[in-house]
Amino acid sequence: MVFNLKKFFGGSREEEYVEIDLDSVKPKENKVIVKPFVLKTYEGVDIILNALREGYTIAVIDIKQLKSKDVIETKRAISKIKKTVDALEGTIAGFGENIILATPSFAHIHRPEEPKKKERADFISE
Repeated sequence: MVFNLKKFFGGSREEEYVEIDLDSVKPKENKVIVKPFVLKTYEGVDIILNALREGYTIAVIDIKQLKSKDVIETKRAISKIKKTVDALEGTIAGFGENIILATPSFAHIHRPEEPKKKERADFISE
């Protein structure tokens, strides 16, 4: 692609052109980021939600500090994260007592199936 820069910026009547090869300019690669967060207050949820909305962040959230201070605020924070993750068609899951994993739509958290208990049939023979 060729641009006449003199026309834009003024200058002599002499035609000077600068050639720019647009094919050589590579777009920024969008890599997946696994980002750890420590949720200390309810207000800290907004930072996590903004990272998830960017679309390339998998959030690993430690809720231990907030949970030890205020269980109700912890439940509100988790509920807000869950609503956003659902709106983004992502996945959310808890790992242990204090870790939550939230992913955007392109990632899925594998949940192993619980082994089904076989119902024991009691046969009565007459």
